[in-house]
Amino acid sequence: MSLKSSTKTDVNTTELVISIDAQKFENAVEREYQRQKKNIQIKGFRKGHVSRKLAEKQFGEGAFYEGAINSLIGVEIDSAVKGLDLALVDRPSVEVTSIDKENGVELKAICITKPDIEISGYKGMTAKKTVKEITDEDIDKQIEMIRKKNARIVSVDDRPAQMKDEVTIDFEGFFGEEAFEGGNGEDHPLVLGSGQFIPGFEDQIVGHSIGEDFDVVVTFPEDYQMEEYAGKEAVFKTKIKAISYEELPEINDDLIKDATEFDTVEEYRADIRAKLEESAKNQADADFESELMNALIEKVDSPIPNCMFEQRIDTIVRTFEQQLKQQGMDIKLYFQYTGMNMDSFRESYKDRAVNEVKLRLALEKIAEIENFELTEEEINAGLTDVANANGVDVETIKRFIPMEDYLTDLKVQKAVDLIKETAVTE
Repeated sequence: MSLKSSTKTDVNTTELVISIDAQKFENAVEREYQRQKKNIQIKGFRKGHVSRKLAEKQFGEGAFYEGAINSLIGVEIDSAVKGLDLALVDRPSVEVTSIDKENGVELKAICITKPDIEISGYKGMTAKKTVKEITDEDIDKQIEMIRKKNARIVSVDDRPAQMKDEVTIDFEGFFGEEAFEGGNGEDHPLVLGSGQFIPGFEDQIVGHSIGEDFDVVVTFPEDYQMEEYAGKEAVFKTKIKAISYEELPEINDDLIKDATEFDTVEEYRADIRAKLEESAKNQADADFESELMNALIEKVDSPIPNCMFEQRIDTIVRTFEQQLKQQGMDIKLYFQYTGMNMDSFRESYKDRAVNEVKLRLALEKIAEIENFELTEEEINAGLTDVANANGVDVETIKRFIPMEDYLTDLKVQKAVDLIKETAVTE
C-alpha cells in the first residue's frame, strides 16, 4: 500500500488517495479466482476445472477484480488510517479511481473522523443542590403502606354502600331504549371514589344496598375517547351483588413486630426516616450531577458528524427492542399500538442522542486535557465482580472485553468526578 495523499477536505472529513501496487493486486485477483473456481462452469469443461485464463476470456478480464479489490480495501484503509492516527467514526466511502494489471489500483477514501471538541470552563460550574426535608407526613405514608398490606376485607350486608367501599356490580348501559356496545359488565369490582367509571357513576351507587336494582344516569364527557359516545346521556341499569370494605389495623408495636424486623413503632419510624433521608440525599446528588452535565453539554458547539447521532439512535433502538422482547412484544406490534413507525420513533430520540453524543465527547476531551492516569487497582476494581461471577481471574476477563473502551470509560468517570468536585453549589 502506498498512501499518495491525505487531504482534510472539510471539518471532520479527510480524503485519502491510496495506491495498491500491481503485484499485490495480482495476488488478490488470483486468490479471488481460487475462491470462485469451484463454482465456475463453462460448456465443455467440468465445473471447478476451468482455468483462470479461460474464465477471464469468457467473462472478461475484470471478472475477479471486484472481489479482489473488496478483499484489499479494508486492510489497506486500516493501514493508512493507523499511519495517520485518524479516529474514524463511520465506514469510509470508497471510490476506485483507476485499475489495471500494469499499474495496480488507486482508491479514494472519504473518511469521517472523530471531532476534536473544544471545551473549557468545566471547573467551578454552578448548580443547585437541594436535599428534600423528610417530614413526619412522609414517614406516615410509609407506615400506611404497612397498614394496607395487613388490612383485612370485611363483607357488609347490613347497610347501604358508602364511599371507599368495594362493590361488586352488574350493569348494562342504554342510550334511550337501545343497549350500547361495551356498556355492560357482570360481577365487576369497583372501589367507590376511585374514579374508575364515568364522573357521577360511583356517586349514584352510594346509598344503595345488596340486591337492589336501580338506574345510574350519567353523561359521557365531551372529550370521551369514543367519539360516538361523547356528550351523550346514558342510563345504566345497575345491581349491587356484594359490598365490602378494607379494615386497616391499628399501628402499634404488635403490628410492627408481625410485619417488620423491628420491635417497636419508634424503631421502625427511625429506620424509615434514615432510609428516606439517604434516598433524598442520593436524589439530590443525581439531580446535581444531571444539572452539571446539562451545563457541560451547552458548552459543546463544535461541529459533530451526523452519523454519530444516527449511530447513537441505532443503539437506543436496539436496546428498546431487547426490552420489548423481554415483555413478549416486538417493535412492529409496538408501532401498531402507538401509531408510530421507525422514522417517527427514531426522530423522537434525536434530541436525546445529540445530548448523549455531545456529553461523551466533552467528557473524553476533559479526560484528555487532564491527562488522567489509571492505577492497576482502579483498573481491576471494576473487573473483579465480573471475574468472580464467571469463576475466572481478572487477567482472563481482560482478554475477553474491549479494554480500550473500558479504560476510556474509567477516565470519563474521572472527568465526571472532577466536574462534581470542583462545582459550586448554588
